[in-house]
Amino acid sequence: MKINRRRWLAQTGLFSLAALAGIDLRGKDVPLPERAAGKEEIPTLWSLYEQHLKGAKYVDLTHRITPSIPVWHGFGPSQFFPTVNPANGQPYTYAKDGFEATHYNLSTDQLGTQLDPPAHWNPYFPAIDELPPTYTIRPLVVIPIQDKVAKDPGYQMGVVDIHEWERRHGRIPEGSVVFIRSDWSKSWPDPSLATRKQFPGVQLAALQFLHLQRKILFHGHEPLDTDTTPTLVGEAWLLRNGYTQGEGITHLDKVPETGALVAIGFPKFQGGTGGYARYIAICPPDWKYGVSVGELPEAPMARFSRPLHWDKKAGMRIR
Repeated sequence: MKINRRRWLAQTGLFSLAALAGIDLRGKDVPLPERAAGKEEIPTLWSLYEQHLKGAKYVDLTHRITPSIPVWHGFGPSQFFPTVNPANGQPYTYAKDGFEATHYNLSTDQLGTQLDPPAHWNPYFPAIDELPPTYTIRPLVVIPIQDKVAKDPGYQMGVVDIHEWERRHGRIPEGSVVFIRSDWSKSWPDPSLATRKQFPGVQLAALQFLHLQRKILFHGHEPLDTDTTPTLVGEAWLLRNGYTQGEGITHLDKVPETGALVAIGFPKFQGGTGGYARYIAICPPDWKYGVSVGELPEAPMARFSRPLHWDKKAGMRIR
């Protein structure tokens, strides 16, 4: 299934995507395809899924969490263990119990690919469990600065980079998510990433422009910090003023600069000051990367040739 790329560019969320299919999500009666059997109308959101989302290309923008991924030295490493039966202190096994489980000793909720709620820096704003459900799907903007970072590893994105993007693609949609491509994540999971003094960041003026002028939902970057200033002025301004941000994003070289959506998922820890997030880019059907619904086994899922097993050296389960 093909759709025109410019029509995707015009999307600013589910309402605009629905409009492409002639669907009105505000309750108006719009003619819809009939079911073959009962001739009843197909619900509007189901029609939207069948006509556009089912054939889209899905790209994961999320790092795997392992005990050895880069993390700030102030948090320290995490550890994984087999879950044990508290009655006898023995780990559950497939052979003995028919199942296995994992105990996670996580050093922080600021680990890997993240969604920072404002409560991370300001207790008067929402924690991770208090973010609204509308944080589920949004238009995705990708601003590339990787060429400038290749010349200057410490390059900090400015308002000029935003204007350059808008000259090519038009105004950034209100309520969108803006991810900044630097290709910093291509070195992941090298532990030294967490200790490098030079890394690509975002200037405070650029963050303020995105939020105050373009009114985006939040921005995200590949490194584990927002900028290289001693006091993290960008992150401080964002979180102390009620904004969120994404960190540790990856695979931004696999998604278009415009025209995609992003699906956002995160755990609901009560009072959580950070979130292990999963971001999935939903790209146009003719995009060169990603996978569409039906291309891989889903229910039931494919059987691996090698079993999952505990590896003491790796400190986690591997195949």
